[in-house]
Amino acid sequence: MSQNTAVGTESFAREKITGVDKKLRWAIIGCGGIATTHIKALEKLPEVEIVGGCDINPERLDIMRDEYGMTNLYEDWNDMLEELKPDVVDVCTPNGVHMPAVIAGLEAGAHAITEKPMAMNPAECQAMIDSAKANKRLLCCGFQMRYHPACEMFINAKAAGDIGDILFVKCKALRRRGVPNWGVFGRKDLQGGGPMIDIGVHIIESAHYCMGEPKPLTASGNCWTFLGDKPSKVFNAWPNWDWETYTVEDLAVGQIRFDNGAIMQIESSFCNHIEKDIMNFEIVGTKGGFNFNEATLYTDHAGVMLNSKAAYLPSVDFGGLFVAKFKNFADAILTGSPMRSPGEAGLYVQKIINGIYDSAAAGKEVNIN
Repeated sequence: MSQNTAVGTESFAREKITGVDKKLRWAIIGCGGIATTHIKALEKLPEVEIVGGCDINPERLDIMRDEYGMTNLYEDWNDMLEELKPDVVDVCTPNGVHMPAVIAGLEAGAHAITEKPMAMNPAECQAMIDSAKANKRLLCCGFQMRYHPACEMFINAKAAGDIGDILFVKCKALRRRGVPNWGVFGRKDLQGGGPMIDIGVHIIESAHYCMGEPKPLTASGNCWTFLGDKPSKVFNAWPNWDWETYTVEDLAVGQIRFDNGAIMQIESSFCNHIEKDIMNFEIVGTKGGFNFNEATLYTDHAGVMLNSKAAYLPSVDFGGLFVAKFKNFADAILTGSPMRSPGEAGLYVQKIINGIYDSAAAGKEVNIN
């Protein structure tokens, strides 16, 4: 898939919703913590109206009613879909529920966007893509880091010829002590994995997007659990996680080979013996390199090795990135404009993540189908 290509966007846009006064009727499945971030971002889009929410936990529905003024609340998404008939379903559940919730929304006639990662494995991703095509609806994977101005800076530099052919990418999503002490992030059966699938996905998706989304061919990696499944008395910002149900990795390290010859190396951890937390990626090309966090290009110019740091980039916080991704999805539905993060992008990233997990389980390099 080429850079910034949205597969089928124009043919699956809803033709009826074109009037200036018409709003997208948006319903949320899964009203946990991340749903509140979604609501705050969606409230900034005049073309969106949040019409309802669904969660199996009545306490979360109470929060939606009391703190966010939501009135149409359900414990069963089928009831919500039948009664509200939303234009969009926004899936904010644990990873293991992404696929059935998305497909239910698509089959009910709604377009669908799902939180990262897209699903538990590539097979589930493909089933979601197939359902979107069968039902002629758009499917978006909720990757927001690719909307960061530093990513746009890199893409512009690459288009200008400053990078050349991409050779090597280094991704780091590392926490020294950062096991979430809420939700089910430590349960492999519900999440599919630990830091690689939870926070590594952010760096992988943005780096892979900047690379031009080449096809992953092989994966080699390993996973280790040595701290998270034991009680800890070490001072940290998120203490008292549920170590007794902790079945995910503390640290995962992997390498991906792509069809264009490039290599991506990935490190991701919830628990690690390192100096400090790191969320960053670096790219090396034949003509130049790039550091995402520093928004800096490394090139040769005027007979010297030159580091070119952006003098100014727009300031975008976490919530602002969510606004950008929802705006892109809403525009795709309303006007047929391209999506930056269609389901196919989510599938490629899922193949990278699961390739590392598969290699760790096999103890050897594996092919990515």
